[in-house]
Amino acid sequence: MVYSYNFRSSLRWSPVKVDRGPVLYTVHFKTGAFNQWDEMNCTRITQTECNFPQLLNERRWTIILRVRAELGQMVSDWVESDPFVAERNTTIGPPKVNNVIVNSDSLLVSVIPPFGSELGDFLQYHVSYWENSTSTTKKETKTSNTLFKIINLKELTLYCFKVQVEFVIQPDLQKLGLQSVPECYRTTVSEATRAGYIILIFLLTLFLVILVIVGLFLMWRYHNTIKYWSQPPFKIPSHFEEYLKDPSMPVLEALENCAEEDPCDSLSIVCNGERSQECDGSAEVLQSLPPVSGTLQLLTGQAAMDKMLSLPNFGQDCAS
Repeated sequence: MVYSYNFRSSLRWSPVKVDRGPVLYTVHFKTGAFNQWDEMNCTRITQTECNFPQLLNERRWTIILRVRAELGQMVSDWVESDPFVAERNTTIGPPKVNNVIVNSDSLLVSVIPPFGSELGDFLQYHVSYWENSTSTTKKETKTSNTLFKIINLKELTLYCFKVQVEFVIQPDLQKLGLQSVPECYRTTVSEATRAGYIILIFLLTLFLVILVIVGLFLMWRYHNTIKYWSQPPFKIPSHFEEYLKDPSMPVLEALENCAEEDPCDSLSIVCNGERSQECDGSAEVLQSLPPVSGTLQLLTGQAAMDKMLSLPNFGQDCAS
């Protein structure tokens, strides 16, 4: 069987199973134009594969091959292959994606052909692309250039694509190659959208600044009201509240008992002899007041003088 991939061809066959000795193989070829068998540099080999020489890499030649096995003096019959034409029977592999430039609405793709082109070769690239989402709708485009652009894409969206080569043998005869492995890229954001985002962020920041300024102004303008509403409500002490609910309760008596426990003070009225009548009137006024705890003394004459001299700061006050 002839195995050919991207116009690189070889003949492969199944090994002959024997119990003794190595089996040797010989391969011959002939073309459709010359009905004569020739060797292929694969004479008496142990491998079960023979690569085509450079001479047989003509794509439009019709090539027929044959192989036989040898074991010592024993030789098998020749086994011929089917006629092989490379441009019709080879398998064309997928192109290699060399580079992808991502934009907001397009993908610029550069590919390398799967095989070296010859004069007169015409290749077309079938590009299938789709949005990598729940939708599986695919779009297709064709181009003969190795640098092409996938257009009309959504921004900030993940797109996948595959590329397949079509080898045009004749106007009415084409050969499709294998599809490449899907590659996915996310489109970028456009300049207009980026500018919109910047303006939106600026407006939101400005709004927040204005909101803070207005809030601070209102707090300053109505700080008294805020202070009033933020204070806890006034509450009457519990013992007064109980008295107001029931005035017959002995609350005042308890207060009077507390007053009796206070420490007592001593009050002395000092008068000189010349104004003894005024002191007598003052004493009468003090005696008419309600009784208080402590002692009340009325001193006149020499007793008053002695009392004044006994005061610790009397001399200093007179000097000042």
